[in-house]
Amino acid sequence: MKKLLKLQNELKVPKSKRNDFAGFDYRSAEDILKAIKPLCEKHNLYLNLTDEFLDSGTYPIIKSIATIYDLDDVTIGEEVTYNSKVKSVGYAAVDVNRKKVTVDQCFGAASSFARKYALNGLLLIDDSASDPDNPKMQRSAAPQSRKTTTVEKKAGAKKKVVAGTAEYNKLLKWIESEKGSIEKALEMYDIDSATENLIRKSIKSK
Repeated sequence: MKKLLKLQNELKVPKSKRNDFAGFDYRSAEDILKAIKPLCEKHNLYLNLTDEFLDSGTYPIIKSIATIYDLDDVTIGEEVTYNSKVKSVGYAAVDVNRKKVTVDQCFGAASSFARKYALNGLLLIDDSASDPDNPKMQRSAAPQSRKTTTVEKKAGAKKKVVAGTAEYNKLLKWIESEKGSIEKALEMYDIDSATENLIRKSIKSK
């Protein structure tokens, strides 16, 4: 779809939000939708977002589907058929054990997380350190627990967190706070499956 290619090249979504705990900037699904609406109108495109609930047996999963339709390429009969459309999918686990939030809010957070990554895939939005919409992922004034290595700067590597370390304990406290969540932690850090399971068990037991 040529229109989608043009939209992808024109779309700019700066990382306007700040995570003070991890010291990085980020964008939300709402930021992406705000930036794309005028471009959809310009190119006569229609963007639709839907969510599906999946039962994984361990944690509820939200599957979000972002679909963009070309309104100039439709067949009108008993129903309107969109001949040109492109879709992308994103997933997020629902952390129902978060402290001081309702179950509805947990599902809402997972939906927003999944929709963001569905939109990222559809619109070719880059979340790495070399993201052209945010050339400086780390602000110089932000406090850092350690210096970022040259290899990490080049590759945009995430900091690894291992169970039993001071960084792990600090991260666990943040996850249990109102601002934190396991989904955000997995996005921010390199956490292996064993450490993730320990975090989830620790949260569930409290």
